[in-house]
Amino acid sequence: MADVWDAYRHELDGVEDQVRKNLNSSVTLVNTVAAHILNSGGKRVRPLLLLLSARLCGYAGRDHHQLGSLVEFIHTATLLHDDVVDDAEIRRGRRTARKVWGNQISILVGDYLYSKAMCQVVEFRSQGINEVLAEACKKMAEGEVLQLYYNGNPAMPETDYIKIVEHKTAGLIAAACRMGAILAEAPEAQQDALFRFGQHIGIAFQVADDTLDYTANGKSLGKTIGQDLRQGKATLPLLHLLHHCSDADRQMIKDRMETRTLTDEELQRLIRLMEQYGSIAYALNRAQAYVAAAKRDLDLFEDSTAKRALSVAADYMVTRDR
Repeated sequence: MADVWDAYRHELDGVEDQVRKNLNSSVTLVNTVAAHILNSGGKRVRPLLLLLSARLCGYAGRDHHQLGSLVEFIHTATLLHDDVVDDAEIRRGRRTARKVWGNQISILVGDYLYSKAMCQVVEFRSQGINEVLAEACKKMAEGEVLQLYYNGNPAMPETDYIKIVEHKTAGLIAAACRMGAILAEAPEAQQDALFRFGQHIGIAFQVADDTLDYTANGKSLGKTIGQDLRQGKATLPLLHLLHHCSDADRQMIKDRMETRTLTDEELQRLIRLMEQYGSIAYALNRAQAYVAAAKRDLDLFEDSTAKRALSVAADYMVTRDR
């Protein structure tokens, strides 16, 4: 994946330039808060997928820089809102905006970034792009509400977990891929294929991320390990464990979800149980299956540098360590 980042670094630099240009509110605090998270080390995965999808479909222009920056604005808005909902203290190894400026400012700056992106996307005068981005924003909100509905509930069906992931995470990634194809005026079949590709790798990305919450090094991950359970979230490895562990262990997990507490000792015990019952392996295998499906979505396209880069990016969704 490092080779892909290097190969398209100049393209992503164009996105960064647009991010800085678009961050031009007359209210200085808006710019300061937004820059706090925009400059915190995000890899710009969504803009990268957008530009790779555009290049795959033969696009030779430069409008993907602007469109990629708007996708990043929307993604950043979701992070600001999520940190408030989750009472998060750390994001990418730094204090969250809500810890520095408070919940109200974080929510309002998130609203500003949403609004800014939607105002500027109309300049493309593309009904297709408008519809795709609006639908993605709607689904992200629905996914957040569904996740809150199940918060603290260990009985959530796995199908609803996947639905949450598909809406909250995969929706914007899929939209980015389709918008790249729309920029290139690609046929509907290619747009659909890239949308499915984005959905599949988006789900793989989130399933792997949820698994990292129990397996990664907290410092490299940039957040507290075990935070999902402390927030009452039942993610795929935990759902698998709940279906296979003993009644006593199941009750312990339910208690921890209800009280939103988890000691380091309890976390280590939980990780051992996941290893014992194959919960980590199960979740990662599911993620790999989505990656395989994503690669099949690319079969419609002829071999090219962009296609190979997208295939590498699909693998990266599961092999990354943070």
